[in-house]
Amino acid sequence: MTENVWILGIHMTKFGKHPEKDTIDLAVEATLGALADGGVGINDIGVLAAGNLFGGPATFGQSLQKQIGQTGVPVYNVANACATGATALRVAIMAVKAGETDMGLAVGVEKLSGTGLLGAGAATKADEQWSPQGRLGAVASLEGRVRTDTMPGVFAQIGMEYAGRHEGVDFELFARIAEKNHAHSTLNPLAAYQKRFTLEEIMNDVMIAYPNTRPMCSANCDGAAAAVVVSDSKLRTLSLQQRRRAVKVSASVLTSDPWEEGCQVLPDVNTLTQQAAGQAYELAGVVPEDLGLVELHDCFATAELVHYENLSLCAPGGAVDLFESGATWRDGRIPVNVSGGLESKGHPVSATGIANIWEVATHLRGEAGSRQIDGAKVGLAHVIGLGQACAVHILEKSAV
Repeated sequence: MTENVWILGIHMTKFGKHPEKDTIDLAVEATLGALADGGVGINDIGVLAAGNLFGGPATFGQSLQKQIGQTGVPVYNVANACATGATALRVAIMAVKAGETDMGLAVGVEKLSGTGLLGAGAATKADEQWSPQGRLGAVASLEGRVRTDTMPGVFAQIGMEYAGRHEGVDFELFARIAEKNHAHSTLNPLAAYQKRFTLEEIMNDVMIAYPNTRPMCSANCDGAAAAVVVSDSKLRTLSLQQRRRAVKVSASVLTSDPWEEGCQVLPDVNTLTQQAAGQAYELAGVVPEDLGLVELHDCFATAELVHYENLSLCAPGGAVDLFESGATWRDGRIPVNVSGGLESKGHPVSATGIANIWEVATHLRGEAGSRQIDGAKVGLAHVIGLGQACAVHILEKSAV
């Protein structure tokens, strides 16, 4: 399992509202786009990994095959919370690494526009002392403990916990992170929202879960993304143009929460991200200073700040200084979420992991247009699935 794997073709739909299309329609658009981008056809594909959480059939991949070609190859239907798309891509990558096929296809798709806050559940009694009951009761419900079962509440707590340990972290700082990402979105034609907000507009908007107002939250929307991966030996047989546009997958890492007493109540998005990032840097043979850009899982503005540290973009406790330096703006030292992030680009859950990789790959190819990060040679894509799962991929520009 030592052969390098490359992204040969990749595509994402415009994120937003697509009332005229269902999940299959969106997946077909992304998949055919990725095949065309790679200059290959469905008969070249030896494995399909398909990710969908809401609204699709249990055999989503097979339903997709009926539209793009039933070639009899293995199909893996993947579900791994917000890390679903990245996990599907990892399935295809591992199949190629294992020598099962020279070429694999991964797709993630979701229709979420108008669904409201994900994760909401019925209130449960908040006893002063929690006692586990039954297999599922081994993990406590959040309702009555952190005051909500919705994701805004969870990440509000994560942000406030970080603020309690570090100076300089306040409501305005989180709002300025959202200000950055919305400014970046104006250069991304595929983002669901392409609007610049003033700091005052962000801070005075509807409060969802303090300190996250509405513009500081990821937008549920419709969308799909797909990628074709190819083995190193197969890539060498393809055209010069295909080799030049191929993007090397230097690391593909998936982690889950290690056991800690605290994460039985509030998910620990920090430890599993730190472990995934550490493994990814080691596998890729790079250090954070080598990164030309980062697409991280800013499901909320509070999440972006803590992930600066989790991804080792700064020293422990240095997230505030990193942001205040301007380094994470698109013209800074280590641009973060130049796509606009989930707060602007949108968050069709199962598509997000591949969409983040699409953004990084597009810059490494030099094809990002007006938002292009000049000279980008290495990039990192990160996604959290509050299941709990974390996927980190490090990509490198072709040397051809």
